[in-house]
Amino acid sequence: MELLDIDPDRDAPAERRILVIEDDPNLSEVVERYLDREGFDVERIGDGDGGLKRALEWLPDLVVLDVMLPGLDGMEVCRRIRDVAPIPVVMLTARAEEDDRVLGLELGADDYVTKPFSPRELTARIKAVLRRSAAGTVSSGAGVTLRAGSLEVDPVAHEALRDGSPVHLTAKEFDLLVHLMRHPRRAFARRELLESVWGWTYGDTATVTVHVRRLRTKVEEDPSEPRHLVTVAGGYRFEP
Repeated sequence: MELLDIDPDRDAPAERRILVIEDDPNLSEVVERYLDREGFDVERIGDGDGGLKRALEWLPDLVVLDVMLPGLDGMEVCRRIRDVAPIPVVMLTARAEEDDRVLGLELGADDYVTKPFSPRELTARIKAVLRRSAAGTVSSGAGVTLRAGSLEVDPVAHEALRDGSPVHLTAKEFDLLVHLMRHPRRAFARRELLESVWGWTYGDTATVTVHVRRLRTKVEEDPSEPRHLVTVAGGYRFEP
């Protein structure tokens, strides 16, 4: 794989920690080299079991996770990480089928990169996910507590409650919910949400569909008949 010159505009703080879980040592070495030169603190693990153990011990700022791994596969590693902490995950796969992408997103992945890929592209994707993650926890704090029926969302505390009980949301699920609740009864096209919440000017709008589906299972009393996250032509609207 050809190494490309790194953009001199480096916006990754040195303390940002990236865990790369990839069983191809040549690929993971190239990825580590790129991320290291961008100022990230990088560790590499070559199997699913070891990668999961290290992720839960180290609690990195982001995990780069291959789907096909010895031991636990990437999907299971992603699921178990998400059960414990809202660590952003960028998944890697040699399989481009839509079902694989959707499954990864349903398990909580923040982005999905298909092999072969440019290390520069992966680095840019990682930076974008980290920026969105940071913006979600900080910028979404500029506002009062949001309420709708039994649902209560505190952007400052980054906390969601339903009937007084905590609702465990990923960082991107939380960002999407806050964005919709802050614009009640406004219809958003999926493409608008992809740009506003994810910061993507291009990409698969199935990402939005998957996240709305997951949100409904967590915040709606009956996900099959949603009261708040309502489908409209080409998108969604929040009904307070």
